[in-house]
Amino acid sequence: MMAKTILVTGASSGFGKATAQRFLDEGWNVLATMRRPDAALFQPQQNLRVLALDVTDRDSIDRAVADGLAAFGRIDVLVNNAGIGVMSAIEFTPDTIIREVFETNLFGMIAMSRAVIPYMRERGEGVIINVTSSMAASPMPLTSIYSSTKWAIEGFSESISHELRHFGVKVRLVQPGLALSTNFGASSQDRTSGLMPSPYDAFAAAYRDNLMRNYPADRTTEEGVAEVILSAATDQGDRLRYPAGADAEMLIDLRRNRTEAEFLTWLRQSFLPVPQVR
Repeated sequence: MMAKTILVTGASSGFGKATAQRFLDEGWNVLATMRRPDAALFQPQQNLRVLALDVTDRDSIDRAVADGLAAFGRIDVLVNNAGIGVMSAIEFTPDTIIREVFETNLFGMIAMSRAVIPYMRERGEGVIINVTSSMAASPMPLTSIYSSTKWAIEGFSESISHELRHFGVKVRLVQPGLALSTNFGASSQDRTSGLMPSPYDAFAAAYRDNLMRNYPADRTTEEGVAEVILSAATDQGDRLRYPAGADAEMLIDLRRNRTEAEFLTWLRQSFLPVPQVR
């Protein structure tokens, strides 16, 4: 049997790199894509191609998909993992950063999906896996733009899952929790350095303290997310959402099984500073 092929976006680090390695270990053909390709990130293997791909550039997308098909003759699974983070108060977040996050996280994911859908539809099979976040169920403060993109991906994915199912193409959502081992926090700080003006300084500091103190100790790991993505890619059922990490499972379960008022009260008491009284 010919080995199946997976294309992973954002494979230079974090969840994407761990996912590419996990599928390599399973004997899959892997197209590890990133904006600046670095073959040294992986051990050289016959079933690996490290390709340049910028999800905000349609020509780059088309070249990577064509190169992947030329290399292995098929793309069975697409993992839309590429994304960028931003943590800042919405009041002071520049339009340029808002647009950058939406262009990468949402519009880039849509463009990647559209690039492989015709191929998968004509073959009558394929899996598209979109990586979102537990923040799609439980948005936290200072992440309004990032959370907005993840909510949008959830709605997009659920909708297209119905229309593509007719042609044998499955759509899955993987929802990781907070993984401190990824560079999300660092990249967020690089992008928004100096954007947290004084009105929010005290709030942001108190929120981070509460989050580190009260957030579940059993947090998401890169390897754990890769394992869930493998399960989503090979699941023969019709499941749509796959929480990844004990913390994500807890937050999503709480959101599902409590009233909105109960859930918001729990979240605010657990993580947010006491509001100022004027």
